[in-house]
Amino acid sequence: MSTSAPIFTDPSHVKDALRDDGYAVLRPQDVAALAGCPLAALRALEPSWNSLALDNYLKDGGRYRRRRHSCFVQDGARLTQTAHRPHWQPVEYNALHGGMHRLFEPVEPAIVAQPAWQQLIRALGDACSQVKGSQPWFIEAHQFRIDTTDGIGRPTPEGAHRDGVDFVAVLLIGREQVKGGETRIFEANGPNGKRFTLSEPWSLLLLDDAAVIHESTPIQPIGEHGHRDTLVLTYRAGQFQGEN
Repeated sequence: MSTSAPIFTDPSHVKDALRDDGYAVLRPQDVAALAGCPLAALRALEPSWNSLALDNYLKDGGRYRRRRHSCFVQDGARLTQTAHRPHWQPVEYNALHGGMHRLFEPVEPAIVAQPAWQQLIRALGDACSQVKGSQPWFIEAHQFRIDTTDGIGRPTPEGAHRDGVDFVAVLLIGREQVKGGETRIFEANGPNGKRFTLSEPWSLLLLDDAAVIHESTPIQPIGEHGHRDTLVLTYRAGQFQGEN
């Protein structure tokens, strides 16, 4: 596995990168350009990560994860928030927390109403459609804060995994007083891998979930109130996971 800082993808080559490598990594300014809004408009969303609710479902008994979760359907240019619903994954994709209906607090309405929030979600859905064809996308939005109150925080306690969707977007929102949190990507059916650490707020990792397996390594504090914030958006064709 090679180790390096992120090798960023040319924004015009996102579709090719997803098809050829299974992932793309974009700089913050390119994420803002993709969303059609100033980077400052995305950064204005960041204070909402200070009001996330504790994740009470962690089977390891940890208190290191806070989150909010809401669902949307994108059909063409129309993005609609669904009625609030639990998050569900099969055990095949999440051996630790699969098979559980986990109901989290929703993303705050004031955040969902921000044009930058909606433009970002739609722009990433459009990128997914460029790879797999235009279709409705069933989208789950997860705001995460992993903190180091108890000494260590685990961004992916389930380990290296796939999510059981078509595409996964991981946006780094911020890192404060922590070390670790390295992103690792492995070919699902091959020997190759990459590892790097996202450090700039609103850097984006976009994954083809069928092509690669991913994880983030634990974080440790290097000062008070150490934490790592991310926004994870998953895009799935057909229906949400757990729907019959």
